Amino acid sequence: MLDGSNMYHFVEVSLADGESVKVRISRQLWKSIAVGDRLVKQPGTDPAKG
Repeated sequence: MLDGSNMYHFVEVSLADGESVKVRISRQLWKSIAVGDRLVKQPGTDPAKG
């Protein structure tokens, strides 16, 4: 049975310098974001809605 525990959520993020990167995020964050939202990533922490 598929319980979703091995499912990963990725977003493509455009950085301030114009570069874009693919980032793995938590399911909770995945469900709370929309196109155009800003994400913040501090060293040692998971990405968060900013």
